[in-house]
Amino acid sequence: METPTHSLASLFDQLGLDSSAQAIEDFINSNRYLPENIDLYQADFWNNSQAIFLKQAKEEDADWAEIVDQLNAMLH
Repeated sequence: METPTHSLASLFDQLGLDSSAQAIEDFINSNRYLPENIDLYQADFWNNSQAIFLKQAKEEDADWAEIVDQLNAMLH
């Protein structure tokens, strides 16, 4: 199995969020249990540019897609 191109911390950096381990844990704890019928990019806690980035990462199967999938699983 290949290791992801990007880490969760680098995804948070890309999204303009605090990427410290504690901040990531706090974000996930605060936003988990996203309803299954809501795609990750549709969550109301993203700003417009963050949502666009997440949507494009998945649609284009970009090198960010694997770590975006990981975050999606953590929040659902």
